[in-house]
Amino acid sequence: MTDQTVPLPLRTETLLGVCEAIGQDFGFNANWLRVPFAALILISPLWVIGTYLALGVVVAFSRWMAPAKQTPAEPQPNAGNSNNEQLQLAA
Repeated sequence: MTDQTVPLPLRTETLLGVCEAIGQDFGFNANWLRVPFAALILISPLWVIGTYLALGVVVAFSRWMAPAKQTPAEPQPNAGNSNNEQLQLAA
């Protein structure tokens, strides 16, 4: 299983990834931002879109200035352990 990190704006399930990025940075579920944005867009679409784009600029700038550290992938334990166990039992 390969774990490839796709940048937030390029994911198919997000729109620029602003709410997801803010949720990751502050440690909460992004839906807590998405629901108010969706509700407020009915009242004042111009302000909500402007706020969303401004937050997108802030998130892009913060991710550019302080990128997330990439940790090397840890090797997965061998899933086919039964063969090793059989060899140990045979000895």
